Amino acid sequence: MNLIVGSPTWLVIILIAAIAAAAIEDAVRLRISNITCAVVLMAALVPMAFHGFPLALWQNLVVFVAILAIGTAIFAAGKMGGGDVKLLACIGLWMNLSAAAWLVASTLIAGGLLAIAFIATRPLRRDSVRGRPASKNIPYGLAIAAGACLVFAGQLGLMASRPAAPDPYAIVR
Repeated sequence: MNLIVGSPTWLVIILIAAIAAAAIEDAVRLRISNITCAVVLMAALVPMAFHGFPLALWQNLVVFVAILAIGTAIFAAGKMGGGDVKLLACIGLWMNLSAAAWLVASTLIAGGLLAIAFIATRPLRRDSVRGRPASKNIPYGLAIAAGACLVFAGQLGLMASRPAAPDPYAIVR
């Protein structure tokens, strides 16, 4: 069950604000706080309660647990930050299996573009404290936020194609 569909506007605003805060926090500090992840997690409980905790929520729980389990292994390998894993899992709680596949795909694409941008601009960036080249770490929270917002926009119908305007020069028979 995709929880964002039918959620009250105030809750969507809180969710997007928390995701944006996580992205900004990761860009500035290369960390995502537990509080920010908890806001995304707790916000998911509100639409679950609005819908009466239907059986269809099993998919959301599978997405959450799967992302958390796989992400923990990636974190243990040193390839991803713990805050990134928690944020992605909490966002995954908002989605069913189909939407989660889109979340992962869009996040990976955004992460690839972000990595290219960071690699290309690394010689231009400097560590402000030591004057050395900037860290090789990439604030993946930016990619997670971009991927999540893209999927949420699609679910809310913000990316639906519009019918083409009639051609005023068409010959009608």
